[in-house]
Amino acid sequence: MTTTTIAPARERIDVAARVAATRRRVTVAETVRQTMTMAWRALKKMRRNPEQFFDVAVQPILFTAMFAYIFGGAIAGDVQSYLPLMIPGILAQTVLTTCMATGTQLREDMEKGVFDRFKALPIARIAPLAGPMVADLLRYTIAATLTFSMGLLMGYRPGGGVGGVLAAIVLSIFTGWSLAWIFTWVGTIARSAQAVQGISMMIMFPLTFLSNAFVPVETLPGWLAAFVTVNPVSHLVTAARDLANSAVVSGEVAWTVLAGLIVIAVFAPLSVRSYKRHL
Repeated sequence: MTTTTIAPARERIDVAARVAATRRRVTVAETVRQTMTMAWRALKKMRRNPEQFFDVAVQPILFTAMFAYIFGGAIAGDVQSYLPLMIPGILAQTVLTTCMATGTQLREDMEKGVFDRFKALPIARIAPLAGPMVADLLRYTIAATLTFSMGLLMGYRPGGGVGGVLAAIVLSIFTGWSLAWIFTWVGTIARSAQAVQGISMMIMFPLTFLSNAFVPVETLPGWLAAFVTVNPVSHLVTAARDLANSAVVSGEVAWTVLAGLIVIAVFAPLSVRSYKRHL
């Protein structure tokens, strides 16, 4: 029985190896085109499932109003004084928590067998992973725009002007997109969509709330302040504040961009390798 079980398994491996050996190498231009095709597929999927926009539409409005009115008086004396500190923090939190859905949706597609169809196509292996992430840029943009819009309605007047606000939004979107590669990798190694969601929340929520997004670092205990200072989310929040409140391109902006590029360089190949093992 063991011999009969092992033999077909070896035959499947040999067939897969022969198919992989005959597969034509995809060019960079074809990879970009295939990625955009997958992005278009994901956008059409979003249009048919509008509930995917529920978190990006409700969370910025709810969190901005809730944190401003609950903590504004206690931390800054009044809501108006708290908004320049809080709005960039809400921006970072909203975009980063939005990117957690990337891995969950990927895992759901893999469980439904959608990726079994993709593996039979002569396309770049990264295209089915990067395509939905390109489409998710729309969700990040909606979340960031609603955050600043809600802040403006509550009286927030960013000193950096339109240019500073747009730069803060672009930086947050780039950081969220880069961190989404981490959750994409988690989606390829976890056993279920529920597991991906649980792992993602366990990673992102401590990093988001244990940062300088909502309170000044000076008010924290020494041991916690030390962690907050090195927390990458704190660097993003500080960079967004510098851009939105004073239009200053500080060193925090450079560190945030560098950290995002490093995350992409590490987790994009890991995601593709893990994805290929499931084919």
